[in-house]
Amino acid sequence: MSDDIRRVRAEVCDLHAELVRNNLVAWTSGNVSARVPGEELMVIKASGVSFDELTLEAMVVCDLHGTVVEGDLTPSSDTLTHAYVYREMPDVGGIVHTHSGYATAWAARGEEIPCVLTAMADEFGGPIPVGPFALIGGEEIGHGIVATLAGHRSPAVLMRSHGVFTIGATARAAIKAAVMCEDVARTVHLARALGTPIPLGEEEIDALHDRYQNVYGQR
Repeated sequence: MSDDIRRVRAEVCDLHAELVRNNLVAWTSGNVSARVPGEELMVIKASGVSFDELTLEAMVVCDLHGTVVEGDLTPSSDTLTHAYVYREMPDVGGIVHTHSGYATAWAARGEEIPCVLTAMADEFGGPIPVGPFALIGGEEIGHGIVATLAGHRSPAVLMRSHGVFTIGATARAAIKAAVMCEDVARTVHLARALGTPIPLGEEEIDALHDRYQNVYGQR
C-alpha cells in the first residue's frame, strides 16, 4: 500500500467524525470518500459499519469503476455513485453523502433551496438544486448528480426523495459544503414558516460569491 493511500484512508476515516459532530447522520447512513492523488483510485467507508466503530480497515480502496482494490469489507452501497462522479468530474477530490434532516426534507419535496441568504451566495453561488430520483446501488444517482451540477456553482445537490450529495476539491471541502447545506436548509425552512423569504438578486449573488471565494479568510 502506497503512502498516499495510507494517508487518504486515515483522512477519510477521521472525517467521518465531522458528520457525527455536526449531526448530519443517523445510525450507519452517510459516507465520505476521497480520490487518491495521481491514481485512478478512491477511498470510501465500508457498508453498514457504525460510525463509532470506524477504523482504517473500514476504509475500502476501490478503483473508479467501484471494484475493490484494497480491503476485506464490502464498500458503501453508494460506491458506484461516487466512482461515476470522480470519472466525470476530474476536479472533484472528495464527495460526501448525508440524509441530514432539513436538507433531506427539501429533497423529499423535490424543491430547490432558494438563494435568500448571504451565506448561500457565499458557499453555493445561487440556489441549491434538486436532482432526479434514482435507485440506490448503481451509477444512476451519479448520472443525476453530474447532470444537475453541470453549469451550477453549487457544490451541493439534493437528490429527490433521497438526500444530500456534496463535492469539493478535497474531502474536507465536501464536508464543509454538507454542513453549510444543512445549516441554510434549516434557516430557509424557518424563514418560510414566518413568511415569504426575499430572494437575492443575481448581481448581489455574484458579488457575494466572488468576495467569499477570492477575498474572505487568510490568503
